[in-house]
Amino acid sequence: MAAKPEEVDVVTVDSVSEPAAKQPETAAAPEKAEEKKVQEPPTAEMKNLNVSEKETEGATAAVAIASAPIAASTSPSTSSQKPTPASGEPIWPETPADHPLSQFYNTFEELVKEASHSEVYGITLSKTSPFHTKLILQKFLRANANDLAKAKEQLLETLKWRKEFDPVKAAQETFARERFEGLGWILQVEGVPESVNKKDVVTFNVYGKVKDNRKTFGDLESFLRWRVALMERSIQHLALPSAAAPIPNYGEGPDPYQGIQVHDYLSVSFLRQDPLVKASSKKTIEILGRYYPETLSRKFFVNVPVVMGWLFAAMKLFVAKETVKKFTVLSYGNQLADELGSGVPKEYGGDNGSLEEVGEGMKLDG
Repeated sequence: MAAKPEEVDVVTVDSVSEPAAKQPETAAAPEKAEEKKVQEPPTAEMKNLNVSEKETEGATAAVAIASAPIAASTSPSTSSQKPTPASGEPIWPETPADHPLSQFYNTFEELVKEASHSEVYGITLSKTSPFHTKLILQKFLRANANDLAKAKEQLLETLKWRKEFDPVKAAQETFARERFEGLGWILQVEGVPESVNKKDVVTFNVYGKVKDNRKTFGDLESFLRWRVALMERSIQHLALPSAAAPIPNYGEGPDPYQGIQVHDYLSVSFLRQDPLVKASSKKTIEILGRYYPETLSRKFFVNVPVVMGWLFAAMKLFVAKETVKKFTVLSYGNQLADELGSGVPKEYGGDNGSLEEVGEGMKLDG
């Protein structure tokens, strides 16, 4: 049936919100997640699921799950930070002068000035808001394994892109129902096993809802506008402007402000690549991977045909170990409840209502 835009096509899986040196602790449920995987993710070209064709010509492509992130937990369960009487902001733990975060904080204003833009994920980078500014800077540092030069370069590119694309505005726009109805949903799930958060933001991409590749992916710029809007809306649920717990230093603990993604392939045919889907996937991976660092904790591929399980072995040859640990492939949708708890929709084995009943979708016309 449908083709999945991002998360499939290129073998640069670790390009999506992953640091040059991967962080072992970024996943919401790290070690357990790896142990519980019965089937692993598709590799190098699984994304090219042609919706319009009905006969299977064989899954000859390998899936490159280069993905994008989504932001996730809305409220870390613990927060020892107390607001200061003057600013009302929490206090970030003190760092030495030679610490990468201290150096980044002392120079970020130069990047803001060069980009003529200061907003990232709903937070205005400013010395008048030190805690939340450091929250953003820390994400960029962790995504680059504390390499300050690379973190600054990525932040500058992100600021320039956000000024031009205006993802905050995109998140409030209305999109064509005939192209995107039922394709993307956002849901806050409570009680995710081993999560440090009371609630986690989970984004569902339901590729079986794509009825016509040309309509959905034919206009690349329009598709990217919709996909970025979905990403930005999910990040808004993180409530970063009101966050009170700091993000640990690189290598010292998980980032609680990340999201979970679910990619559902029910009724999707794994056929030969559709050029439109391939182009959309490649560009989406590029955008989300570069401008949304440290926003993905785990990614699930559900309703993936059992025969595709062997593709994961091939993917391991190209993907960093710590990145692979974030991916889990499930042959049946109802297995998702075993991973994320009973708060997921009933079609995924949970006690909640259906995804269309409890999920938040994008604004659609008509």
